[in-house]
Amino acid sequence: MAHGKTSYVCLPCRASYKQPYPGYHDHDWVCPRCAEPLIHVGSAFAPPKRRDTAAWRTLSVLLHAGVRFHKSCCGGPGYRPRTLSEVRERMAYARATGEPFAQALVRRDLPQQPGSRKALPGRTRPARFVPRSSTHPDSRQ
Repeated sequence: MAHGKTSYVCLPCRASYKQPYPGYHDHDWVCPRCAEPLIHVGSAFAPPKRRDTAAWRTLSVLLHAGVRFHKSCCGGPGYRPRTLSEVRERMAYARATGEPFAQALVRRDLPQQPGSRKALPGRTRPARFVPRSSTHPDSRQ
């Protein structure tokens, strides 16, 4: 039976590779394109498309903060921000509260900060009234 593989990435090349888990082999993996060392990201990693530069920048921030994509006992790796705006929100929260960046980046929801003008989670604006058209089958005359 073959041993399982895990994902490694090369950030300069924006490439992802599956390699055997660390420990089976006693060497570091290098990128076949640029010969830079590959970063072990975990087996639950789904790489963004190579042309999606914003997603690769987001991934770079996550990896440099120490966030990885390992499977947990009950599913995938948990929440990971997908956009730079989500990363910025969590980094600002970490700076304001003193929470470590890696811990703030994996928070699904951020607590409401005092003085913030953002809406509370779960609160939405009331629905706008849209009159029914006369051609709708449920409309009454």
